Formats: sequence, C-alpha cells, structure tokens
Amino acid sequence: MASAYIGLVKPDFPLMTNASFDIDGYFARIGYRGPTDASLAALKALHRQHPQAIPFENIDALMGVSVGLDPASLQDKVFSQGRGGYCFEHNLIFMHVLGALGFNVSGLAARVLWGQPDDAITARSHMLLRVELDGKTYIADVGFGGLTLTAPLLLEPDLEQQTPHEAFRITETGDHFRLQAGIGGANNDWRTLYRFDMQRTYEVDYQVSSHFLSTHPSSHFLSTLVAARALPDRRYGLRNNRLSIHHLGGRSEQREIASATELADVLESELAIVIPDRAAFEARLRQKNIVET
Repeated sequence: MASAYIGLVKPDFPLMTNASFDIDGYFARIGYRGPTDASLAALKALHRQHPQAIPFENIDALMGVSVGLDPASLQDKVFSQGRGGYCFEHNLIFMHVLGALGFNVSGLAARVLWGQPDDAITARSHMLLRVELDGKTYIADVGFGGLTLTAPLLLEPDLEQQTPHEAFRITETGDHFRLQAGIGGANNDWRTLYRFDMQRTYEVDYQVSSHFLSTHPSSHFLSTLVAARALPDRRYGLRNNRLSIHHLGGRSEQREIASATELADVLESELAIVIPDRAAFEARLRQKNIVET
C-alpha cells in the first residue's frame, strides 16, 4: 500500500461533540456492551453489531418524505424512532460514533457498480468511511444493503479478507480501488460492489447525492423498496416483494410476497424495520405496483 494513504486525516466536516452526540443512545440502539476505546477491537465489534441492529431501508424516499442528514434528524430517526436508513444515514451515524470515541475517521464517496460492468461510470452516490488506526488505513461501510460489510477492511490491494459473513478484497486499478465480494462459497466468484478513491468528500457532497436519490424521478429509491439486515448466521435482503435469505455456508432461499399486509409484516418481523404509518405504506406499495393486493 502506497505511503500516501497513511497519515493523519482530519474529519471532512465537523463531527458532533461528545455533548451533542448521544453515544449512550447509539449503544442502546445496537445493544452494544463492548470496548469503547479507539482500538481495532472496538472498530470490529461496532462494525459487526451495527448492521445486525439497524436495518437498511429506503421507506422515507419511497414515501416521498425528505431524508435529513443533519445530526438532529439522524439521531431522532435512528435512535428515538428506532428506524433504519440508507447509506448516508448509516455511515454518517457511524462516522459520528467513531469520532466521538476518538477514532481518526473521514468520509469517502463511491461509484456503485453492483449489477453494472466494471468499467461503467456511475455517479458518486455511495458513502463509505476511511479510518486511520495504528499507522494503517481501514475502510468501513455499514450501509451497502444486502452486502453491507460486517467488518472493517484493511486498505491493502488484493488481500482476501474474511468477515463474519463473506470474504472481501480491495483491488487497485489506476487511480481508484474496487471493493469486491466473494460470492459462491469456497470457490469465490468475485463481484464488484463499487469503485472509490481517496478524494476527500464533504457534507455538502452527501447532501446533494442524497437529495437526488430521494427526490429525482430517475432514482430507483422512489420506485423500488429495498431493505436488508445482517444477522450472525444469515443475511436478509429484500427488493420489492422478493425476499432473499442467505445463510452462512452458502444455502439461500427466496420467496415472493403477494400482499402489502404480508410484506409489511415481513419487514417488521424479519428485518426489524419500524414502519411509521402502515396504512399509508401499504397503499404506496400497491400504488407503485410492488405488490398486487
């Protein structure tokens, strides 16, 4: 790894102070009782537990509700309401948690390539984190839906790294890196999730991207229901009315959900998602033709 990637990095925008950030509220939200120092052990423990407790979901965007990224909105939605969110909400919360604990953390942006050719040029629409710890650079990301990392990754190209779920690796191509997941058990089929570089990313960049994703007619978040949760022995992933369950060890199962009521039940029970207004949500599912009844 090039030495240019190592060194102290100031946060890209002001983190909340310990007084304004409810760190105890976060610990309660994820049921965390592990180490709270700025150590690799704490980073790994938090990174593992966050995706288990806080689901990925885009219900606000689907319902036409503004997605707030300011500290007060994030804490109210995720802590007080017990909600989930999409990448900006997850990783901004995680960034503030790490900053409050004394980690040297900053934000990055990525171009999503999942389901796209590896040479596709997509928008910088995803947020991830850079963490400097003990002279090494780590990548953290608690908000990539059905393949959310459940451990931080050392920024070392071509190193296969096992997480509590899949194996991942980071490859380096020219001026950027690619995050790849090993799909398919022992004989990994490496699939690219996104490409990123080390360019500093600011709060305003995330606000612009989030506004586009939550309001623009071409954004899939306005027409597609997406939800995910990573439990210790499985992953849940939902896209519209199709629920996928991927068990550790390679076994997977899928099923289609026929009604809005059943779909809301699955979100609440299997994915631990709080639906603010079930009646309005079920009506929107029918309106968007996500379910038939």
